[in-house]
Amino acid sequence: MPARSGLRAALAAGERVRGTFLKLAGEEPVDLAKAAGADFVVVDLEHSQLSEEQARRAVSRAAALGLPALVRIPAVDSGLINRLLEAGAAGVQLSTLRSAAETAALIAATRYAPDGARSISLAHPGANYSGVPLADYLAAERNDPPLLVGQIETATTDDPLPDVVRGLDVVFLGVTDLAVSVGLGNTEAFDERVREVRAVGTITGSWCATPDAATAAEAAGDRYVVIGSDLQFLAAALRKTLGETR
Repeated sequence: MPARSGLRAALAAGERVRGTFLKLAGEEPVDLAKAAGADFVVVDLEHSQLSEEQARRAVSRAAALGLPALVRIPAVDSGLINRLLEAGAAGVQLSTLRSAAETAALIAATRYAPDGARSISLAHPGANYSGVPLADYLAAERNDPPLLVGQIETATTDDPLPDVVRGLDVVFLGVTDLAVSVGLGNTEAFDERVREVRAVGTITGSWCATPDAATAAEAAGDRYVVIGSDLQFLAAALRKTLGETR
């Protein structure tokens, strides 16, 4: 998976990567993200109306373009995860992570034995439709497994934060949900929670609504930044354009 390897290498090298959420169906949003220079995209199966089939088509298109596409899911679903990884997803972004058990389940669902419990098949693009010997495929997957991103977006977690995020590639700040969780307007509690997350010693990232917010997040240490979404950009452009005609 060259796209996955490239994103992992960039993060390991200390680079900052920028992407966006994809919530609209079709190949065009993927093509537009690639043309705009996105380092990755996150196909959103939490806050969108995308079906599994539409998500599969998006990650397949992204893989064909060499654009890493992660999939955001609301909970660990081993079957769904496996199908989307086999379709070409570079990794999984899990929402509302609260416990070490959830992280362990995510790891198990994305790793083959002996590191996990992911079901094996070679009938998919990543194994060249059985064109890669099983031993070679397993070795490649173990050397470069799917990227794992966990979203912290609650004021507290069920287990200590270092235990919750152990084994993740990126710890992601779900800033909107977090702001609601600590209480809207409770800036002190919000900032304290953000500091706790950024201090866990794992690569951090966050969602940013604007370029200025992205710049500030990167200045604070985030290296995996998701800026807006295709739906947000479309809505903003329509409001601006139609507003200028009135």
